[in-house]
Amino acid sequence: MGIFKHRHIPQVENIVLVHGVWADGSSWSGVIERLQKAGSTVTAVQLDLASLSSDVARVRQTLSAQTGPTVLVAHSFGGAIITALGKDAPNVVGLVYLSAFAPDQGETMKALVTAEPQPAVGAAIRPDTEGFLWLDRAGFVEYFAPDVNPTQARVLATVQKPIAASEFMDGEPFGEPAWKVLPSWYLVTEQDQVVPPVTQRFMAQRAGATTREVASSHVSMISHPDVVTELILTAAQATVNA
Repeated sequence: MGIFKHRHIPQVENIVLVHGVWADGSSWSGVIERLQKAGSTVTAVQLDLASLSSDVARVRQTLSAQTGPTVLVAHSFGGAIITALGKDAPNVVGLVYLSAFAPDQGETMKALVTAEPQPAVGAAIRPDTEGFLWLDRAGFVEYFAPDVNPTQARVLATVQKPIAASEFMDGEPFGEPAWKVLPSWYLVTEQDQVVPPVTQRFMAQRAGATTREVASSHVSMISHPDVVTELILTAAQATVNA
């Protein structure tokens, strides 16, 4: 898709990437490579996924270490984390959501994940004895990453990062969302079996986000890295003079 056409256009150079559930920072590898070729300085956060407060703190710490204006990008559950930063997200000038939760003030994570319609991936969720939630490997391939090369998808299933059930089912209401004070972009994944597309469209519209859609599974950053990179660079260009 010719990402190098953006290189001569002034843009915000710092990009921070926030992964979601059942993935980690390495899930951004294809996007990172493309962003770096386009001249961006990229940081991928590694979350513990043990509590919402600790994950928000980790992202805030990473943002504080940036050297200037930053576009903050989140996938899936990562969207709830960047939204929870509120109006004082250090250095952030724009938000990009990829099939991500974008809660409003007063909503809870528990309410979001238990709302209808329920996604097909629920059939593959397996709790362990320590209170963490995993996807069984067959379900990971079938629901989470069906448009990824099957060999790669099985590797991703093997290295998946679980989330504490207590974080996923957190009943603490969100405060003022970051998207109310920052411009946002949203990529809707039309074939998503993890966050229903109808839910994505609702949250994107509510946030006033500039919205694009792609015929992708939940993991667009892996199966459609060019599309994701283009959207991030678009946000970086749009915010440079904001």
